[in-house]
Amino acid sequence: MSSSSSRTPVVLGAAPLTVGDVVSVARHDATVELSSAALERVAASRRIIEDLANDTRPHYGVSTGFGALAKVQIPLEKRQQLQRSLIRSHAAGTGPEVEREVVRALMLLRLNTLATGRTGVRPEVVQTYAAILNAGIAPVVHEYGSLGCSGDLSPLAHCALTLMGEGEVRLSQDPHAAPVPAGIALAEAGIEPLVLAEKEGLALINGTDGMLGMLCLALHDLAGLLTVADVAAAASVEALTGTDAVFAEDLHALRPHPGQADSAANMRSVLAGSGLVQRPREGEFTRVQDAYSLRCAPQVHGAARDTAAHAARVASIELVSAVDNPVVTPDGRVESNGNFHGAPVAYVLDFLAIAVADVASISERRTDRFLDVARNHGLPPFLAADAGLDSGLMIAQYTAAGIVSELKRLAAPASVDSIPSSAMQEDHVSMGWHAGRKLRRAVDGLTRVLGIELLASTRALDFRAAAGEGAPAPATAAVHALFRTRIGEPETDSFLSPTVAAAHDFVSSGAVLSAVEGAVGAPLV
Repeated sequence: MSSSSSRTPVVLGAAPLTVGDVVSVARHDATVELSSAALERVAASRRIIEDLANDTRPHYGVSTGFGALAKVQIPLEKRQQLQRSLIRSHAAGTGPEVEREVVRALMLLRLNTLATGRTGVRPEVVQTYAAILNAGIAPVVHEYGSLGCSGDLSPLAHCALTLMGEGEVRLSQDPHAAPVPAGIALAEAGIEPLVLAEKEGLALINGTDGMLGMLCLALHDLAGLLTVADVAAAASVEALTGTDAVFAEDLHALRPHPGQADSAANMRSVLAGSGLVQRPREGEFTRVQDAYSLRCAPQVHGAARDTAAHAARVASIELVSAVDNPVVTPDGRVESNGNFHGAPVAYVLDFLAIAVADVASISERRTDRFLDVARNHGLPPFLAADAGLDSGLMIAQYTAAGIVSELKRLAAPASVDSIPSSAMQEDHVSMGWHAGRKLRRAVDGLTRVLGIELLASTRALDFRAAAGEGAPAPATAAVHALFRTRIGEPETDSFLSPTVAAAHDFVSSGAVLSAVEGAVGAPLV
């Protein structure tokens, strides 16, 4: 979801990065600065690498080949060529270009690891990387190429290629603007291309930065979307004249999952003051139970919230990690390790895709109830102004159902797959990059499904008002008013796609959440 632009510089090496920092740089073009402490750490570890470079014994990543070629010692006079060859050969991506915000996120996160002083690069490498990021130069990175094990090798190699003045980059956010040669872009920005020295090529590509960047962006977006899901569910309960009794705080305290409690609290806030929900009255018959998609919304949404909270804990650990192989330890050792494996990030990317698919699934079920006269409690078939002549929202539900079906396929975990590479040296890989790619598509799908549900509930309110059935809650009335700024009241069918697009925009822009919070006078949780 969109948020206000942040231009406050993000300082690396002074404090841990946050998800918000990643979003600011990746999505809103905030600049980065390097703390003096970070540059001192970088210089200190570089001195250790330079001592090893002159050693007669082989040291992986310093004076040897890589992967399955780690046993091949490289003479001093060929080591610059070794670094160039590493970057050129690993920049092997293919397929569609990756979004600019993902490229900027992975660059920031690689720079963050370089600034820890645990990778052994020279200070000028770190400074050049920061200058490229601050100049708005985005290397062209492709969809396919990473197995998510020895880092996101190919995506990061395309970025490293830019430091060398090679490959292609983009200077504009306009997707129709043509890429330009990196050398030209660096020259125009006054940035001198680098000739990489020992260890630097490996340090530039051996990280889980692409998958972590996509995780951070998804967590940011889901923080808003899961709250919108509560709003949409509450709006559907109201417009279907359901009961809000099941959202009582003491009932949810009996099963004290944090996310469930928050979701129920949001639904109570949204439904406060509604004249449409069924509330028990002495001597009157009210509906005993609503369908699961209404009654169990806090349990489903809450489970998704708790899954996101777990993923956020993993992200917070990764954001303070130095992922490289080998690493320069604080006591001056240079050690090989397996910290580059993407499993921790890949798992939670997959967990989130499962949660997103289920939240979208329950939303679509609520949308479907609006359209069926056997279940919509007095609304016209398909919410059509003139049923039979008009189809109303019949096919909008098809659209939601098609998206949900796609999200179910995307929920199949990438991290359970592995394919051996590098002559069986890298014989178990995480596929975390692919987990991140499918999660991005899933988050977009959820945004659209929630928009369609809100389209149905706001349309239903018009029919309830026409029948004089009672006033909606202030929060849902605010959402209804928002939708009516671009979407008309029910009338004879018109071109529906722009209406669905407008509903999506209201969700993705944050307008729905702003309208609700303005009406209730407090932020939702």
